[in-house]
Amino acid sequence: MTSEEIKTNVEKALDEIRPFLQSDGGDITLISIDNDSSVKVRLEGNCIGCSVNQMTLKSGVEMTIKKYVPQIEEVINIS
Repeated sequence: MTSEEIKTNVEKALDEIRPFLQSDGGDITLISIDNDSSVKVRLEGNCIGCSVNQMTLKSGVEMTIKKYVPQIEEVINIS
């Protein structure tokens, strides 16, 4: 997968999870993809102060991104 395909697929994954975050008053923005293996995102809105945002990040966001781009190794929230 090229870097452009990775970015496109990561965006598709974020588009899939975004409605769930928005329904709770949050959102997510892609910041960068490093070495085609590490995705940096920013949780926004109500997600910032949410006590379960790390669980959301790992169980929801990371799992969905890996479904679209299996070579992604980690997803990091940049606050």
